[in-house]
Amino acid sequence: MKKALGFGLWALGRRKPAAQSPKPKAFFPFIILRGFPLFDFRVLTTDASARRGVLITPHGLADTPVFMPVGTNATVKMVTPDRLTETGTRIVLANTYHLTLRPGESVVEHLGGLHRFMGWDGPILTDSGGFQVLSLARLRHVGDDGVEFQSHVDGSTIFLTPERAIEIQNALGADIIMCFDECVHYPVEHYHAKQAMERTIVWAERCKQAHRRPDQALFGIVQGSVFPDLRADCSARLVAMDFPGYALGGFSVGEGADLMYDTIESTVPHLPAGKPRYLMGVGTPQDILQAVERGVDMFDCVMPTRNARGACAFSPGGKVRLRNLQYRLSDEPIDASCDCYACRTFTRGYIRHLFTVKEALAGILTSIHNIRFYHRLMEGIRSAIAEQRFREFKKEFLSTYAD
Repeated sequence: MKKALGFGLWALGRRKPAAQSPKPKAFFPFIILRGFPLFDFRVLTTDASARRGVLITPHGLADTPVFMPVGTNATVKMVTPDRLTETGTRIVLANTYHLTLRPGESVVEHLGGLHRFMGWDGPILTDSGGFQVLSLARLRHVGDDGVEFQSHVDGSTIFLTPERAIEIQNALGADIIMCFDECVHYPVEHYHAKQAMERTIVWAERCKQAHRRPDQALFGIVQGSVFPDLRADCSARLVAMDFPGYALGGFSVGEGADLMYDTIESTVPHLPAGKPRYLMGVGTPQDILQAVERGVDMFDCVMPTRNARGACAFSPGGKVRLRNLQYRLSDEPIDASCDCYACRTFTRGYIRHLFTVKEALAGILTSIHNIRFYHRLMEGIRSAIAEQRFREFKKEFLSTYAD
């Protein structure tokens, strides 16, 4: 009965892109709460190591493998929530470090929590601020107790501990929250990678002890740079803590694609088959296909919207640089095979004009298209896994896609 209920909820929670369903409908969380876990993950089909599944959260369901657009400051740049829904987006990200600086988690909590604050009724995942330990290296000091940051906004001092990172995320109210971790650059010596990994393990235990909300799933983060022994050790110790999901952190930091793929391949077998695997901050369409083939379920990256603001659109044939003079008289859409609002309505020539005169609509339309491109890729991946033809799909996609 429980299994049947799960599949019924999965079907109920699915959403179609705008071309088929222009008016997004809210998903009502109380449907899930009746005798069903607040958070769950089901593997529905496998094709070798690739998995097709479903995430169940208090704010709805998401088919996996899933791509999650990044909304660092409680907004996906250039895209309103209704347009975001039309692209096929089910989960979005927000960032703990940035939101505690501005506007402050107490403001978000006072205004009804992150979902109400940003007008998004689907699932939300918040990063813990661990990546800022890497990206803001010049403005922070790491110790065993936590990380002292000098705010990049006003220069004030912020001390982020595992407990504080969880306190902030509990107040923000996301469906999935992350342990605080230490991410290191590549290249790095084994000793320093081990030191950061050991600190990540201790912080994960402290995060678990500090976590107070049963309606939020807390994921552990596997660190260890490119060293298989450290990744295996970190995985085993986190799995012993029994988190509802596990992230692979510390990638796309300079190690290169081949080394990243090898490290993912050696790490994933140490993680539970029945729990979601999340590759943080990755990446390109090629990276996603390679990681899915190795058993990864969840992805996020700023690439779709960042590229869009730079007049770079994704297409099955590769990137389309919309400022190029060759598109001045083009009456073609960005991608004739795409069903997004931008491709259904506007031409390359028009969007190039918008970029030329510096109109914000240029970035808006290209962002909508790029996010939809990523979701169409994920839809193709899920269908291919269900039909036991993922390797053929991957080969065909990569044969025509030029970065």
